[in-house]
Amino acid sequence: MPRRFPFICFLLVWLLLPVFVWAAADHKDMVQGPFKTGQEVTDVCLGCHEQQAADFMKTVHWTWQEKQQVPGKGEVSIGKINLINNFCIALPSNWPRCTSCHAGYGWKDASFKFDDPNNVDCLVCHDTTGTYVKSPAGAGNPDPKVDLLKVAQNVGKPSRQNCGTCHFFGGGGDHIKHGDLDSSMLKPSRDIDVHMAAAKPNMSCQDCHKTKEHAIPGESLAVSLGKGMRVACTDCHGEAPHKIPTYNRHTKRVACETCHVPVFAKGLPTKVWWDWSKAGETRPESKDKYGLETYVKIKGEFKWEKDIVPTYLWYNGEASRYLLGDTIDPSKVVPLNHPLGDRKDPKAKIMPFKVMRGKQPYDLKLKTMVVPHLFGGYWNHFEWGKAIKDGMQAAGLPYSGEYGWVETVMYWKVNHMVAPKQAALKCTACHRDKGGLLNWKALGYAGDPAQAAAPTPAK
Repeated sequence: MPRRFPFICFLLVWLLLPVFVWAAADHKDMVQGPFKTGQEVTDVCLGCHEQQAADFMKTVHWTWQEKQQVPGKGEVSIGKINLINNFCIALPSNWPRCTSCHAGYGWKDASFKFDDPNNVDCLVCHDTTGTYVKSPAGAGNPDPKVDLLKVAQNVGKPSRQNCGTCHFFGGGGDHIKHGDLDSSMLKPSRDIDVHMAAAKPNMSCQDCHKTKEHAIPGESLAVSLGKGMRVACTDCHGEAPHKIPTYNRHTKRVACETCHVPVFAKGLPTKVWWDWSKAGETRPESKDKYGLETYVKIKGEFKWEKDIVPTYLWYNGEASRYLLGDTIDPSKVVPLNHPLGDRKDPKAKIMPFKVMRGKQPYDLKLKTMVVPHLFGGYWNHFEWGKAIKDGMQAAGLPYSGEYGWVETVMYWKVNHMVAPKQAALKCTACHRDKGGLLNWKALGYAGDPAQAAAPTPAK
């Protein structure tokens, strides 16, 4: 027998092992029903995947919070579980509606058992049939019409559709929150997103958000201070991806997205204004030129925009954050979060953002932002005083009994909807005499630094 024969055998086994493993992992032979609840499915999954469930229960996709160092407050555990925004405002008292996007079953109130692995929803991330959906107000439980056996027998690696089930539909519907993530990203054209429309048609979110032990890197400034696991363009493209040296010098102070995402909300408009103070008015509901709601009695007034040029700000990877109980100055716009960094900060780069503005209730005497009970509360009785009292009680916070309205602002990083390189911003988009994209003075410059650096022409 030739000496190389064992090596060839080893090589064949190594090459074919994934095929054998995949064949062995055919869940049609492993999973038997019927199933009445999601927990019954998970109980079967745990027979082989107990460690995977334990890993998942340590992640922010499960806990909806993580411990972070907050300036002046020390270590605080924050996340979707206890922060407010200017969309549907807050989780406490609104659990069954908000938790329809939780990767778990039965989070209907504050007593949810985070330590019970049977509450983990394996199917929402691993369904390959495209038929698995959760009830819109079912506390994370699947829609009764879902064939749980069919889904459980056809699980696989997460696709962009799995991720998009929640991340495209944040805020109560499609294309509301992020601006650069919506259902158009399922099968986009190249002009919408060059990555998701790449020659590799099955490119998944985790090609960039590389997952380890079910922990998925990537953070939204809406629920984070920016100090956790991150994803960057340079992870794949390196620090000097351009052939032109001048472009590579820009990458030290300008984020890749600034030039390569010249506009967002390309395929579908995104919400940019939400005025809760107008809710409850007895007037006809209305829509805009996009056919989108501009007034709904239970939610108030909205504004939508499409093909938006981002707002450009310095960003060093961290953010400030309003925490429940903090006092505000109601005479000013209240920032619920804000990217940190400035021109003098060596870690800061100019970054594009979506800016979300709105009006929401606050405690008139205590001068704190409030948590209203909306789902099953205000949306039934239209009494703001009662809704705020009930919501603050659920959040364990004091309420004076008097409320007012204050304008708020939030900043959302723009990372997706990357344009083809031919459509990236050119030098003159920012460096020109008038009408450039960047507000140089707001960014800390006396004027266009390129103009200042240019030699004075000879007389």
